[in-house]
Amino acid sequence: MKIKYPINLHKFSTFAVVLGLMAIYHNFTLAPWVYLALHGTYGIMWLIKDSLYPDRQWEQEVSLATGIFTFVLLGSYWVAPFILISSGVEPSAPLICIAIATNIFGVFLHYGSDAQKYFTLKYNTGLITEGFFSRSRNPNYLGEILIYLGFAMLAQHWLPFVILGIFTAVIFVPNMLKKDKSLSRYPEFAAYQERSGLLLPKLFVNTTESQDDSLLDL
Repeated sequence: MKIKYPINLHKFSTFAVVLGLMAIYHNFTLAPWVYLALHGTYGIMWLIKDSLYPDRQWEQEVSLATGIFTFVLLGSYWVAPFILISSGVEPSAPLICIAIATNIFGVFLHYGSDAQKYFTLKYNTGLITEGFFSRSRNPNYLGEILIYLGFAMLAQHWLPFVILGIFTAVIFVPNMLKKDKSLSRYPEFAAYQERSGLLLPKLFVNTTESQDDSLLDL
C-alpha cells in the first residue's frame, strides 16, 4: 500500500472521532465545537490537497504493518480532543482566539507552501528562493507545527505539547536535515542557506544578495 492511505484515513476519520467524543461525553460546549471546526476542517482540506496537488513523498509503497503503525502513530494526535472533551475544560475566550489565529497561520503556511512547491516543480527544477520559501526552507513543517500547536492550546494539558514535541524531534527535524543534505549538492544552496532559516524565517538578511529562481524537487 502507499503510505498516504493510512495518513488520509486518519485525516478523514478525525471529524467523526471528535464528533463521536462529543456525543460520548455529552460535551457540546463552545470549545469542542471550535476544535471540531479546526481539526475536522484541516483533515478535509488535507484530502482536497492530496487530490489537487499531492506530495510525492506520500506515494511510496510500504508494508501493511508499516501502514497500520503509521495510522496508530498519527492517532496520538487525537489525544488533544480526547482531553479537551472528556475533561470538560473550558478555555478562556482569549485562549480560543489565540489558538484559532495560530491554526489559521499554520494552515496558510502549510497548504500554501505545498502548493507553491508542487506547481513550481511541475514546470521547473532547482532551488526555491521565492515566496513561502524565501526566508524559511521548511515553511510547510512550520505550518504543520503551528496547526497542532493551536490544537494543543485548546486542550490546556501538557501531553499534546509533548506529543507535538516528539513528532517535531523524531520526524520533522530529521526530515528537514535530510532535505538540507540533498539541497547541498547544488552550488547555489550555500547562499540560500545563509539568507533562510531551517524552520523559523530568517527576517534579517542582506537584501542585496541575489535571489535564485528555481526550486529543488526532493
